[in-house]
Amino acid sequence: MPLVYLGLGSNMGEKAARIKEALDRLAKVVVIQRVSPFYLTEPVDLKDQAWFVNCVVEAQTEKEPDQLLKALQAIEKAMGRKKTKDKGPRPIDIDLLFYDDRVVHQKNLVIPHPKLHARLFVLQPMMDLNPQFVHPVLKKTIKELYDEQPWAEIVTPYR
Repeated sequence: MPLVYLGLGSNMGEKAARIKEALDRLAKVVVIQRVSPFYLTEPVDLKDQAWFVNCVVEAQTEKEPDQLLKALQAIEKAMGRKKTKDKGPRPIDIDLLFYDDRVVHQKNLVIPHPKLHARLFVLQPMMDLNPQFVHPVLKKTIKELYDEQPWAEIVTPYR
């Protein structure tokens, strides 16, 4: 089964509880192998909003990328996600970061996630799970991507 990495985030309500609920729902869609520690993270693109709780999930799936994306979007919708302000507050966000070493460019799906290499809230939890994973487009490990960024955003372990 293909190995996938999913990024989860929430900045509304009981954020950690929402992540845990999403993990429970994800367990019905994918075979969860490992979950990174949770991190409290500063918003990146739209600064004027609550901080996030983020983590990354390592899982396996029999679903094709487009099928997996639809399942992830269904979980988001069931948990109250509405498309409002771009990059704005959300009860849950589930991003398909990597799907094995596949590269996908479709209208509504790009794998690997196009901005993950510059997002500490993704790379920090990926470092916990698999620092030697190679980005299939950039041909660098997660550790190399992590080490080359001049981090300005704040990411701290969530307690």
